[in-house]
Amino acid sequence: MTNSVRLRLDAALDNLATTLRGMTADPDEINCTCHWGSAQELARLKTPDVALDPDLLRRSYEASDWDDHAAVLRRILPSLAAALVDGLVVPVLYDLEGVGYSLARGGWQQWPAQQAAAVRAFLDAWWAHSLTAPDAAVPAYEVLTVCAAATATLGPWLAYWETLSDPVADQRLAEAVAHWERDLLGDQLPWHNWTDNEEELRTALTSWLVRHAPSRLRAHGAPEHLLHRLRLLGLTGDARWDDPHWPGHTY
Repeated sequence: MTNSVRLRLDAALDNLATTLRGMTADPDEINCTCHWGSAQELARLKTPDVALDPDLLRRSYEASDWDDHAAVLRRILPSLAAALVDGLVVPVLYDLEGVGYSLARGGWQQWPAQQAAAVRAFLDAWWAHSLTAPDAAVPAYEVLTVCAAATATLGPWLAYWETLSDPVADQRLAEAVAHWERDLLGDQLPWHNWTDNEEELRTALTSWLVRHAPSRLRAHGAPEHLLHRLRLLGLTGDARWDDPHWPGHTY
């Protein structure tokens, strides 16, 4: 399964590169040389198919003041996707959800059908790889933030995770719960959210974990304290705070 998922991801990366080959930023695009980068770097975005280093990719997707954000995204996305898969994109302020919000700002789902399909195929393949490949460079919980931000929903991504009967997918679930539990027990979404559906996403994630994760993690041999964190997510108010297994988090 690991080999087939990696082949699917490689095919999605190749298809994205082929579909977006020759794309450039708008010839009249500008940005601040003091805060964004040099004129030479901007010129690279206006030149098709030349290599872009990870730092330039990060600054390009993080910038929110492009005149034509979609054009910049189409230019950088083949390189950005490859760098994401290799774990080379390191955000400065937040986790990788900024990549997803950049995609959302660029309106990728309204791009020409072939382009939109190539983006979605990459997201699907990257998510599958993060859940099943032991050597995935980026934690699944970070890949999920990209996919959720790019599509403004958690449903399809969690639904796919639920279908997997795989030890690696179970390990990724244990890692995610350990990473998320503090925020979720404080009724907070465990990643930065720039849209108005934060409560919807938090509720969906908590409900899915309470319903789906305990039996799976118990069978996986997850530590007892992690199973108690999941149980506490199903409680509210004083029942949660007064439980003898409340971890003592302060907010």
